[in-house]
Amino acid sequence: MNLSMKWLSDYVKIDAPIHDFCEAMTMSGSKVEGYTVEGSEISKVVVGKVLSVEKHPNADSLVVCMLDVAQEQPIQIVTGADNVVPGALVPVALDGSTLPHGVKIRKGKLRGELSNGMMCSLPELALTLHDFPYGTEEGIFLLGEDCEGKPGDDIRPVIGLDDTCVEFEITSNRPDCLSVLGLAREAAATYKVPFVAPQPKVQKETDDIKNLLSVEVQSPELCPRYVARMVKNVKIGPSPRWMRERLRASGVRPINNIVDITNYVMLEYGQPMHAFDYKYVKDGKIIARNARPGETLTTLDGIERKLDEQMLVIADSEKPSAVAGVMGGEYSGIADDTEMIVFESACFKGSSIRTTSKKLGLRTESSSRFEKGLDPETCIPAVQRACELVELLGAGEVVGGMIDVDNADHTPRTLPLTPEWINEFLGIEIPTGEMENILRAIDFKVENGIITVPSFRADIETKADVAEEIARFYGYNNIPTTTLRGSAQGHLTERQKFEGVVSRTLLAQGLSEIITYSFISPKYYDKICLPAQCKERDSLKILNPLGEDTSVMRTTTLPSMLETLSRNYNNRNQSALLFEIGTEYTPTGDDQLPVEKKQITLGCYQDGYDFFAIKGAVETLLEALDVKDYDFVQKEDDPSFHPGRCAEILVGGQVCGVIGEVHPRVCLNYEIGTRVYAAKLDVDLLYENRDHEKTFVPLPKFPASSRDLALICDEGMPVATLEKTIRASVGGVLESVKLFDVYQGAQIERGKKSVAYSISMRAQDRTLTDEEADAAVKRTLKALSQLGVTLRA
Repeated sequence: MNLSMKWLSDYVKIDAPIHDFCEAMTMSGSKVEGYTVEGSEISKVVVGKVLSVEKHPNADSLVVCMLDVAQEQPIQIVTGADNVVPGALVPVALDGSTLPHGVKIRKGKLRGELSNGMMCSLPELALTLHDFPYGTEEGIFLLGEDCEGKPGDDIRPVIGLDDTCVEFEITSNRPDCLSVLGLAREAAATYKVPFVAPQPKVQKETDDIKNLLSVEVQSPELCPRYVARMVKNVKIGPSPRWMRERLRASGVRPINNIVDITNYVMLEYGQPMHAFDYKYVKDGKIIARNARPGETLTTLDGIERKLDEQMLVIADSEKPSAVAGVMGGEYSGIADDTEMIVFESACFKGSSIRTTSKKLGLRTESSSRFEKGLDPETCIPAVQRACELVELLGAGEVVGGMIDVDNADHTPRTLPLTPEWINEFLGIEIPTGEMENILRAIDFKVENGIITVPSFRADIETKADVAEEIARFYGYNNIPTTTLRGSAQGHLTERQKFEGVVSRTLLAQGLSEIITYSFISPKYYDKICLPAQCKERDSLKILNPLGEDTSVMRTTTLPSMLETLSRNYNNRNQSALLFEIGTEYTPTGDDQLPVEKKQITLGCYQDGYDFFAIKGAVETLLEALDVKDYDFVQKEDDPSFHPGRCAEILVGGQVCGVIGEVHPRVCLNYEIGTRVYAAKLDVDLLYENRDHEKTFVPLPKFPASSRDLALICDEGMPVATLEKTIRASVGGVLESVKLFDVYQGAQIERGKKSVAYSISMRAQDRTLTDEEADAAVKRTLKALSQLGVTLRA
């Protein structure tokens, strides 16, 4: 639905920028698709008065015109049009002007004569003879008396090409808004301003319609109401400019005054109308009936249509004259010799019109409105408005009286006003008086707590519909955001977020997550070489196991990981890097639930993968979890891991897990013919020791001081011990400690190794002096000497 803002101003005064108007209408339930400003492509086109017309000295087909465009001097324009005469007012595109479709006009010379622009024709302004019937499509557009302007005026308001058109998307449940009046009512309620409803009146009537016409409705279920009025002594001619402008802005082509009146009323009231030429109404009789078998009708578009018995037609005493609600027949239209017309304003069943339209493959503006279900109450105001316009345009004499065949049910729908329920339903607190004012603004009647729904609002059926009307004019933006009752307020706990970091970090390092069963076979403990009296063999037994292989709850996740690695290896997967966040179950006694502890288990085999690779993956994980107080201590008594290639993981001074190369005998038990590395970490202990408080550290302002230390220590001394000593000794100015070299060779005595560190020191409030940096190094060397570590010469 295209709405002319000029037309809207007849019924409601809106003083708001067009963008704000579109946004407000959308928020109140009338969705705006967009808007266009007529003539926005036109610039620097003004009214010009032709002062003189002289023949071009060098071209017989051209003339040289002098025009007054309200500049200091008249301008000269050369044209080939032969209808330009002195004294005429014409549209003039000046030098640098723009016309529709991006056409640019520049001054230049035509056959040696300067032309400072161009006089425009109708097509050059994107207009047609339908817009200005007295114009010509071949020559220059000579402005008529209906174009009030003087030289120099902008051409757009002079020719009425300055309206703003708003395009609305109207849903099928709101056919009342397929009209100017419907949207004006919505706009008035949105802006809380008065809505001036029209009251059409016919001033002069002659004769009586009942002497000329009779109407019979044979299918009242398909035609609830049929209203007819007549006009005699019809004078066919063009409509006035104001009507043509409004029709054009609404996307309807002006044709002649009678056809334009029916289209105008359809747009204004949302009620489609049809005008029959009375001389083709046989015996002066109109019958609304179902089509008869084998009947055909040639419609106004010149196509013969086959009708069936389910279609409703408007017929005379002999034959169909129109397909009801869709299109008239070829002899029902208005011609230049029409002298008497019958205005039809009817209400047809929406589903019938929709079915007929689809069968005929013919969808019109009329059918698109009828199929949504129109209000029978609108029939009389619409036909009255049409007769009023006939008088206003001087298009004929209105015949007295009307024929109204009314089979519609006019019982108004009533609903109780339930303020408490509405407020609870919407989650707001609106006073009852405000609710009543909102409803009255959109033509609802409210008396003694009872709402009477207007006839044009067939979509209002329940109290929830009433609540919606109140909500949209109260303002959706004013309704506070509340939680939907009964909905789950799901969110991740801190523990879930923590485990999410574990998964994402390991996945980012190329490991794949697996999920294994929590119940295993007791034989799995033999496969990982657990001693007979090991406490981990004390498992919780399942009362009704599926089989021996799933008869106990696991006390360690290592067998489950090795089983998965074994399957991958024996299926010839060249590498497998896996992890699982699984649960271990430790019995606590008879009839007691076990202790359930989550473990992060890593298992890997790959060419070139070694202990340090899996240790690096674990360290990366600990850093991502903000676990800072951790250490690796050599472990040699774990039967599942290789002696000398295994370490305990300490977090906060407590044993958090184990890491190392799986014992070759265990690999043999699982039929894995390559080195396997595994690690286990206690999730609870990691969670407890995380540094969950983030501290902002600004970028350093002062330079760092660096020192490199090459140290000689015992071959078996862990470099982690050296690093911890360095960190403790340097103190608060330490920024980083990086190991960059480990060397054993001819220059180092047997049983010793050379370990080199780069130490970076920085103070946040000053530049460190060499003396301060050297003092920190001396403290470090002194502390290292107590471990038997010396500085390499």
